[in-house]
Amino acid sequence: MVVTYTTRAKIEIGNSNGFSGVKIGCFQNITIGDNCLFGANVLITDSDWHPIDPAKRQDLGDDYAATNKKPVKIGNNVFIGVNTIILKGTTIGDNSVIGAGSVVSGNIPANVIAAGNPCKVIKSL
Repeated sequence: MVVTYTTRAKIEIGNSNGFSGVKIGCFQNITIGDNCLFGANVLITDSDWHPIDPAKRQDLGDDYAATNKKPVKIGNNVFIGVNTIILKGTTIGDNSVIGAGSVVSGNIPANVIAAGNPCKVIKSL
């Protein structure tokens, strides 16, 4: 399932990618390179989706999304394991592998294996 939630949202997906039941929810910008593989039930999002403050959760319009999003960039030849969540502001470098069930935020460099919650580099490739 690929969904944009604002008129300004942009999703770019490169060539020769494989997706198994992936969910992409985009408020601003999500970029995926070429030759990537995504396991089942992967979620990719560039927003928090809702405020932490309960009083502010009633209105989730473009104004909230505009202030609580950061682009996601996934490089070329990346392999994302089953049930992984990729959060706003994440960058994953070329040729990296993300282990199953990981929660990814921040920067994962190129040519590494990373896994966990929070996702951390395990070793270089």
